[in-house]
Amino acid sequence: MPDRFEWQRALPFVFLHVGCLLVLAVGWSWTAFMVAAALYFVRMFAITAFYHRYFAHKAFRTSRAVQFLFAVLGNTAVQRGALWWASVHRHHHKHSDQEEDAHSPGLRGFWWAHIGWMTTSKNFPTDYRSVNDLAKYPELVFLNRFDLVVPVIFAVLLYGFGFLLETFCPQLGTSGPQIFVWGFFVSTVVLLHATLCVNSLAHVFGSKRFETSDDSRNSFLLALVTLGEGWHNNHHRYMSTARQGFYWWEIDVSYYLLKLLAQLGLIWDLKPVPASIYAEAQDAAKKIPGA
Repeated sequence: MPDRFEWQRALPFVFLHVGCLLVLAVGWSWTAFMVAAALYFVRMFAITAFYHRYFAHKAFRTSRAVQFLFAVLGNTAVQRGALWWASVHRHHHKHSDQEEDAHSPGLRGFWWAHIGWMTTSKNFPTDYRSVNDLAKYPELVFLNRFDLVVPVIFAVLLYGFGFLLETFCPQLGTSGPQIFVWGFFVSTVVLLHATLCVNSLAHVFGSKRFETSDDSRNSFLLALVTLGEGWHNNHHRYMSTARQGFYWWEIDVSYYLLKLLAQLGLIWDLKPVPASIYAEAQDAAKKIPGA
């Protein structure tokens, strides 16, 4: 099946982006802005820490209940189910920046790597063979098969939350429609593009600490936006660790929050960066003139 743009696959993304225009009708308030920002932060953590580091790479362990909770929370980001997300990402690491890579900017250009790859039927099915460790949980399979259920419920709850604020806290100056538009459409679209920038930008711009077989780069700015995912060259050199910012000055908010969850006993066995990887980084730094 060839890679090609398909309108029927693009319609959900068109819907999300057009929905952002509703801000012209509902206006804005600091309350709506803060709700959108909070939902961006919480759902970005669900994507980076759980969809990515847990489901795709098994960088730590957790209970079945917490696993399900964050699968649901990640699903509210409208990036499909955790099993599909993990299967696509595992395939990416297996074929990174090679012909079979679904979203390599070096092979197919920026826009295809950013979002075009999600508009083709070729990349729509979930390869359950690559996630058989996760497919044994029927609740995760359900979320993956019916990945629109959670976003719809989430949208309805946001509208209801805004209605309650309007009714009981009118001084906040918001409403059901406003919280719905800002919390669902605006927050989700910004979150989507921030996440996709790891595919399209982190293989083009930034620095390379490690010599890898792909074009992965480290980016401080992207790390800030994605709670630590910008340390992409680090990640491609050693994908199994729960930590992507390998040094204290490489800000990795997702890792800090994972450490907090570990202290609370909700997750455990966070995989560290091996000493051999740090030694390799030190050797690479010695080869840099003036280092």
